[in-house]
Amino acid sequence: MRRALANTAMRASASASASTSATTTTTTTTTTNVQQFRVYRWDPDSGDEPKYKTYDVDTNDCGPMMLDVLFKIKDEQDQTLSFRRSCREGICGSCAMNINGQNGLACLTKVEKTEKGAQTIAPLPHMFVVRDLVVDMANFYAQYKSIEPFLKTKSDAPANGAERLQTKEDRAKLDGLYECILCACCSTSCPSYWWNSDKYLGPAVLLQAYRWIIDSRDEFTEERLANVNDAFKLYRCHTIMNCSKVCPKGLNPALKIAKIKQMVA
Repeated sequence: MRRALANTAMRASASASASTSATTTTTTTTTTNVQQFRVYRWDPDSGDEPKYKTYDVDTNDCGPMMLDVLFKIKDEQDQTLSFRRSCREGICGSCAMNINGQNGLACLTKVEKTEKGAQTIAPLPHMFVVRDLVVDMANFYAQYKSIEPFLKTKSDAPANGAERLQTKEDRAKLDGLYECILCACCSTSCPSYWWNSDKYLGPAVLLQAYRWIIDSRDEFTEERLANVNDAFKLYRCHTIMNCSKVCPKGLNPALKIAKIKQMVA
């Protein structure tokens, strides 16, 4: 009798447990958040004028960054969309573009998921467009090359392949300089560069010039200063500060340009 009662109780408990599990099971529903993105489009082979094309994207179904939105558009809606990208970590600088009116890296710029209106993605301003969001960086890189961005010495190399040493204090002077990734966000946000990009070196290149001018191991300091001491190369900077505002690495090109001006004064 006791064994029969125990078995009955066990069956009743199992039944109650199954019933509770069934009632507590909920159906998961995915909430959509469809937003509009106006993307600059231009195909030089089509003969058509540049235009903005609007895409509807469910931002709850893709990554949190603007680059994720571009990937989703390219993968699911329009494979002809062209843009540069590589590291996705804010290291290479490839995905620099103008997002909602401000220069930045698409891989580091978050999607404003509460934004009701269309969000705009355009190429870096005042640059020749190759196609869609891809701009011609040839002039920018030529200017970078012109400052000879490498260590230059007059003395013999240390014996036995030893390194050229510097103090910790001298090494600290390079902080805020070597981190530049040459994305051109700063230069293309500068009105002076817009108007004189053929002569003015721009914030990014001048920041890099200062990086080698201030390096204690470099022995061409005077020559480097003479190279940039020009009414257009250097003094087109009017300290507007757009460059420092948009730098995705948090650098301050305007301050370094001011220091170059002090050194050549």
